[in-house]
Amino acid sequence: MAGPLKGVRILDLTSVVMGPYAMQILGDMGADIIKVESPQGDIMRHMGRGRSPAMGPIHLAVNRNKRSLVLDLKQESAKAVLAKLIPTADVFIHTMRPSAIEGLGFGYERVRALKSSIVYCGAYGFGKDGPYASKAAYDDIIQGMSGMCGINTHLAGKPQYSPTILCDKIGGLTIAYAILGALFHQLRSGEGQFVEVPMFETMVSFLLIEHLWDRVHDSKHGQAGYPRILTQLRKPHQTKNGYLCVVPYTDKNWRDLFELGGRPELAKDERYATATGRSLNYETLFPLLAEIMSERTSEEWLADMGRLNIAVGPVNTLEDLFEDPHLAAVGAFVKVQHPSEGELTLVNAPVRYSATPCELTQLPPHLGEHCEAILTEIGLGSDEIAELRSTKAVV
Repeated sequence: MAGPLKGVRILDLTSVVMGPYAMQILGDMGADIIKVESPQGDIMRHMGRGRSPAMGPIHLAVNRNKRSLVLDLKQESAKAVLAKLIPTADVFIHTMRPSAIEGLGFGYERVRALKSSIVYCGAYGFGKDGPYASKAAYDDIIQGMSGMCGINTHLAGKPQYSPTILCDKIGGLTIAYAILGALFHQLRSGEGQFVEVPMFETMVSFLLIEHLWDRVHDSKHGQAGYPRILTQLRKPHQTKNGYLCVVPYTDKNWRDLFELGGRPELAKDERYATATGRSLNYETLFPLLAEIMSERTSEEWLADMGRLNIAVGPVNTLEDLFEDPHLAAVGAFVKVQHPSEGELTLVNAPVRYSATPCELTQLPPHLGEHCEAILTEIGLGSDEIAELRSTKAVV
């Protein structure tokens, strides 16, 4: 079976993680992703140790279901190849700053002139109409500017990065849904459009879902920040023999927990009896929860909370994930045999379609692996391809 995006072709001029992650998602859904790379290749090819040159672990983890085409877009002949590809595509995406893509000659107006129905996505650090438009932006920068580092001050006592490239990956998810929305409109109307996905604005929107807090009512003087999330008391709780994450969320959950912990009177305390009361009294509620959790073993809590449908789970390490029985049962990891890289472990697409399942049809490509096939598809003959290779416009 083919994925839900079978027949959609995307010209992918993205690099690092944000754009490639988005394109892998759409590639898993069946889109034909043509990854257009410079002669040096996407920088993530060179991060970490690989079994072959330019085949590092992050590249392998975020570039399946794509074909690689190398174009030196400093050369006019390479630009002519890209211009010839555009009419065959449904989507054109890049992660360059607006001035850089315009300088190459592939801004929205030029690309739209080559195919009027194209979905054109510009995904970059800051919206093109703001004063930061020309600034360089990577995950660390956006974590800082969006407030993500700053809110960690509440927990760590100083600004701190999240231990994952959070902004890149949230940006990638946003790109994926933004393009899908534009493709749906294209399908219904035949109309293309320009889609902008800036990292900074995306992360501010993401972060302020809960942390807008009192600013919803008073945009100038209200307190921003959801207290439950920002308190140092929100953490995995120590049991007699380990740690557990527990979230008794409903009124019934809390009543049951207080009963299990031998503190049934707390369920009648107006500070803890309702969601509103608890939301205003985390500074006293969480220490009580810590006391209760410390009085029994992890196994006892897991059994009793599971029976009472109180959300609870262990604190896994990264290594634990590879032994997790649920992940094994749902096939979260897949082992594949790469022609040059040997056996690889990859993470499966997390979404499932009953009629059009995601498939792994193309292993992460070598740099320029599909140049010949792609150029042949757009009608170039062997002599033309040889000429492009001789000038290194195509590698």
